[in-house]
Amino acid sequence: MAVMKLHGIFPAVTTPFAADGSVAVSKLCDNLARYNQTRLAGYVLNGSTGESVLLRWPEIERLWETAKEFAATGKILIAGTAAESTSETIEHTNRAAAIGFDAALVRTPHFYKPFMTPEALAEYYLRVADGARIPVLIYSVPVFTQVTVKAPLVAKVAEHPNIIGMKDSSGDVPGVTEIMASAPEGFQMLVGSPSTLHESLEKGAVGGVLALACAFPEMCVDAYEASRDGDAQRAQALQENLRSAASLLGTQYGIPGLKYAMDRLGYYGGLPRLPLLPVGASARKAIDEMLAELVPESAVKS
Repeated sequence: MAVMKLHGIFPAVTTPFAADGSVAVSKLCDNLARYNQTRLAGYVLNGSTGESVLLRWPEIERLWETAKEFAATGKILIAGTAAESTSETIEHTNRAAAIGFDAALVRTPHFYKPFMTPEALAEYYLRVADGARIPVLIYSVPVFTQVTVKAPLVAKVAEHPNIIGMKDSSGDVPGVTEIMASAPEGFQMLVGSPSTLHESLEKGAVGGVLALACAFPEMCVDAYEASRDGDAQRAQALQENLRSAASLLGTQYGIPGLKYAMDRLGYYGGLPRLPLLPVGASARKAIDEMLAELVPESAVKS
């Protein structure tokens, strides 16, 4: 069986909420309609940027069903399916499969961090891969989980035919390089940091799952394509253009800042879900200044 090709840029799709805090499915449809017109390779639903840990599973399934219905033909759909227990992760993964998703993004379990040894994580991923009816991607996001997937673990589990790749959000290019060197041929590495996209692609990564692509899809794709085409100078210049946005909308202001930027660029960002708070006046001013430098004035909504 041919392995699914994951090359390209995938946005870590945000979850839109209405003023009363409920999931605003119609706004997701609106955002997807715009994304469908771009060169994005597909969509990741229920990742960290989608506020996955703040959603109820019935809400998540409704979002998956909406994405399946409204995503353009040819867009690859990846579902964040992880739970803390192995059995529940398999259950959610197979629900995503039944809805029609193409692959599962499986975050490391982390609540019992002292006991999440390489042996425990290997057992977790191998059992999930055994039970899953769609291909599995390992997801390492140590900024939130404090658990880092390293090369020896990948080498141990990546021979499983149902583990086809990984999303690494560490921003650690040497670590990505080690993982790629230890993984079998055909293992597909997607990175989560736009600031290290070019360097990671040079080391063997095949694309990115980027929160920033929710607000700047074409700019992220341009950076990817320049690197893929061997135009290092252009790739680095484009990456540098995205660096200030990545800093503001990632580390500094996070999902609330990203959602504000999306609102300013004509997407629906809306409010984050409590306990996350919307950005304040000083953050909005900083984001507005960044947008004024990065995109044409006509692209920013008043």
